[in-house]
Order: sequence, then C-alpha cells, then structure tokens
Amino acid sequence: MSETAGNEAAEDLTRPLTIGVDAYISQEWARAERDRLWAKVWQQVGRVEELPEVGDFLTYDILDDSVIIVRTAPDEIRAHYNVCSHRGRRLVDTPPGAHDGRGRGRQFVCGFHGWRYDLEGTCTRVPEREDWQGALTDSSIKLGAVKVDTWGGWIWINLDPDAEPLLQYLEPAPALLKSFELERFRYRWRRWLVFDCNWKVALEAFNETYHVPYTHPEFIPSGSFLGWSRVQGRHSNIGFEAPKGLEENQGKLRIGGGVDARVSTAEMQNFIWENANTNTTETLVEVANRLSAELPEGTPPDQVAKYWLETARREDAERGVVWPTVDPEAVAASGTAWQIFPNFQIGHGQNNMLCYSARPYGYDPDKCIFEVAVYQLYAPGEEPQTEWVYTPQDHPDWRTVLPQDFSNMAAVQRGMKARGFTGPKPNPYRERAVANLHHNLARYMGEGAPRPLRPRDLD
Repeated sequence: MSETAGNEAAEDLTRPLTIGVDAYISQEWARAERDRLWAKVWQQVGRVEELPEVGDFLTYDILDDSVIIVRTAPDEIRAHYNVCSHRGRRLVDTPPGAHDGRGRGRQFVCGFHGWRYDLEGTCTRVPEREDWQGALTDSSIKLGAVKVDTWGGWIWINLDPDAEPLLQYLEPAPALLKSFELERFRYRWRRWLVFDCNWKVALEAFNETYHVPYTHPEFIPSGSFLGWSRVQGRHSNIGFEAPKGLEENQGKLRIGGGVDARVSTAEMQNFIWENANTNTTETLVEVANRLSAELPEGTPPDQVAKYWLETARREDAERGVVWPTVDPEAVAASGTAWQIFPNFQIGHGQNNMLCYSARPYGYDPDKCIFEVAVYQLYAPGEEPQTEWVYTPQDHPDWRTVLPQDFSNMAAVQRGMKARGFTGPKPNPYRERAVANLHHNLARYMGEGAPRPLRPRDLD
C-alpha cells in the first residue's frame, strides 16, 4: 500500500461505516479465504525460544495446509509443508487434543512408507527408489518450502513464495514498538480453545476500548477508560487517552483514577491480578499495595504514578528483571495494543504483554481456534516452563474478566444471522480498527469493503 493510499484509507475510515455480514457467516466466504487471504499473509506461529536446539520443531495448521517450522542451525529456522511428497501423508501428526505437533529430531519419517527427509527438507531415503526408473529427481521430492522470518521474538510464515519481506509487511509496527524489546518477553501462561464464533468476531471483541465500561463495569470505579483507535496501514493500534496533567499515563501501566490514586491503583491492580491474571505482574501488584503506606495522603496522581512505576522498575531490576526504557512519546504513539493484520493482537507493555490470535476452525464460519497468551519479563533462567493448555470456555482458569468477553463473542455470532440485523456499524473513533480490518480484508478478498453508513441502513 502506498503512503497516499494509506492516508486516503485512514481518512475514509473516520466516517460512519457499515460492514456486511457475509465475512462472518458465509461458508462460501470462509472457503474463499483459503486462497485469497490465508495463502497470502504473514502469520505468527510461535516464539523463537520454543525452538532452542537444532532439530526442535513445531507445526502450524491453517485450513488444509500444515507447516513444519524447524530449527536447522543455531542461527537458522526453516519451514516446510508438512506433507510427504510420495502419497501426501502428513509427516508430523498433532496428538489428539493438542495445540500442535512438536518434538526434536534429525529427520522426518513418513509413517506410511518410510520416506525420510532431513531438516532442510531434502528427501534422504526412498525405499526401492530404483523402481521409479530414475523419474524421482531430488528437486521433485524435496519438501515444499514455506517462507519464514522472525520479528519481536515471534516466528512468522507466509505460504506465498512471492510475499513481500516480513518487516515491510509489518510496518509501522516494528518502528513504533522497537523500544519495547518484545523479543525479551517469555510466556507466563497460554491457553487455547475452539470457540463458537467466526475468527473475526473473536478478534473484534478485543481490538477496541468502546466496550470496556459496559462489558467490564468493574473497572469503572478505577478510572476513565476513554480510548482511541488509529489506522496504521494494514494494521491498527488502540490506546487510552490520558487525563489532563497525566499525559504520560497512556500506556498499559496506568494508575487508578479514583479520588485517592494510591487506593484506586491498588484496587485496580488487585482486581486485574485476581480476576484476569493479565496486564500486570506480581511486582506491580506488590508495590501498588504499599502505596498508601509509603506515600502521604493527598499525593497528586502524577506523583503516585511516578513512584509506583519507578519503585516497581527498581525492585524488578534488583531481581535481574530489567525493563526496557521507553520514552513517553513512544508510549503515547504505540498505544496499548496493535492489531497485526489479519489475526494477531499484541497488547504490549514495558514488563508484560497480553496477546490474542484467532484463525478458522475448518470451513465452519461459526467456529474458530482462539488463543490467549500472557508474557512477562523474567530474570535469565527464571522463565516458567509453559505449554498450550486447552481450556474450555467455562473453565475456572479463565477467571472472571475474559468470560465476559466470551459471552459477547458467542452472542454476536448468533446475532449476525438475525433477519433484523443490518450489519455492524463501528464507532468511527473508538472502533476504527474494526473498520480497518474489513477494509484490508476486502483488498485480499475482492469484496466486502465497509461502505458509508446512510440513514436508510438504520431503518
């Protein structure tokens, strides 16, 4: 997308728009996404640290395609289609109920007829190869290569051999998020499930702040959550506006907005820790709970914020947990979360992250694979050992906040099919990321672009 085209798109998306429902409920649309969208975009498939040793691998499935991502050298990761060139059997199976297939080895062996492939994808053994009378060339039976690259500590793949470079695709996110040093973060926990909604409905439940006072009213006593949404080319970012005099309080690490910022900050941090286990850390909670004892009554909110964050930063550093240094301008410009087109959200912070991803579950438009991962900075060697845990929607480990969003996701998917529903009408300021998702989706799909909202659309 050219800069001029990007500016025009950003301007268009500030106007009231409506979106058709086919992208959410049509099986024909879901099937068309296979070749028009998922075969053309960069997709996040895992973290670099998940493949620490040569021979470590994991798989990633998107509709009919399965990909093996494998470390082939200390400084190299490759990706191959997960399919034997002989009869099409997958080389690596995903165990029942598992998130993916993974392991470590020096080769991949087909369980059907024993064809073998090395880590680079070269076929090294064909039993009775002479029977093919020389027709099997090394190039014709090599595993199909998939483009792979890394950024932010994540591994990304693209099924399009002619795809543009990853960093070019991701801009301007790499530039605006560089100072957060995302590659240093590690999983604190990660959960996934198959959910009863379209993958776009799942992402749109989290890519705006408009819903916070109404879906999560428990946060209201802790302060204002007026937010913004900005178009960033293919991508979008969202953030919260800061009260006057607290312009630096625009990132994820926010003080409470009650009468006494010492108390409201502690209340908000305790609530988040206990009811979501996201968007904070144990150090931030511990320091917040000491604010009333360590700061005098009447301390201005900006001084509460300064003391809270500086103290948490210092105490973490004493434990070997070093926060990146991010200047206030970068915090304000980057916001609190990025929506990386098409299906990944990075909720970045200076010492923790909350990320979401969603992708189709087969060709059923009413289902998706939904993933939630919380990341944190740790002292070297103290990172927890985690894995993807399948967690049903009603499981208590989701705590209380995320289930509120889940309730919306399932209800929206049902409502999209109602005869009386004329299509989503996103808030032009606070839900611009929703409109931008469909604007860019239409560029790949060739249809479904948001259209101006007219009075007749509301009749």
